[in-house]
Amino acid sequence: MGSFSIWHWLIVLLVVVLIFGTKKLKNIGSDLGGAVKGFKDGVKSGGEPPAEADASPAPQVGTHKSASSNTVDVEARTKS
Repeated sequence: MGSFSIWHWLIVLLVVVLIFGTKKLKNIGSDLGGAVKGFKDGVKSGGEPPAEADASPAPQVGTHKSASSNTVDVEARTKS
């Protein structure tokens, strides 16, 4: 009654491949590998503060008035 034999594991592997297909199993494996790599990198650099690429704030979108008749005014006003 202890562990399964090699034949049991081969049959389980064959059933899993038949159900999911090799392409999906390959994608799952690569996703899992990427997650493990990201976790290891996060643990390794856990004590360091995150490096900021650019300290300046992001530019804000201005309110430019266009002379084109196809533009829509964002600031809607009520009729009086």
